[in-house]
Amino acid sequence: MSTVKTAGLRIFFSTFLLLIFFCCSEKTAENKNSSGIEEIVFIGVSDVGGELGSYRNVKITKDSIHLEQGMTSKQKHSEWHKTITPETWKNLTSSFKVRDLSLIESSPSIQHLDGMDETFQIKTTKNSHVFVNSYSDRHYRQFEEFKTKLGGIIPKKYQ
Repeated sequence: MSTVKTAGLRIFFSTFLLLIFFCCSEKTAENKNSSGIEEIVFIGVSDVGGELGSYRNVKITKDSIHLEQGMTSKQKHSEWHKTITPETWKNLTSSFKVRDLSLIESSPSIQHLDGMDETFQIKTTKNSHVFVNSYSDRHYRQFEEFKTKLGGIIPKKYQ
């Protein structure tokens, strides 16, 4: 191979590696909290299952709530969106103790018995947690408190 081609490949490869390095370091910097405290950045709640294929998915971020619900057997689907204030976000996330999230245990799925599975997904600045049917866990009261607060925000038509 000629030196021109080799030099060109070296420059291309070096540039490519540099671009990857800067792209990755920006994402890492965005994910880190400036105070170093682990905070909740996303909450997802879903109820899925039953004989008629019912589903309800709620996705909550610092600035919005997105809800989808429906029933596959009747081909029904509806959506609702709302922007929320920082105070509302703080109120919703205050239900959870971040240090207790790693202690919560899930229970087996009951969808195969035509039951409804309740799933919580909580992402923090450091970890991601998924809980399925955690009703019997001693920390479940956090979820109950959260669902009560969320019920005050979501219109009755979607509850």
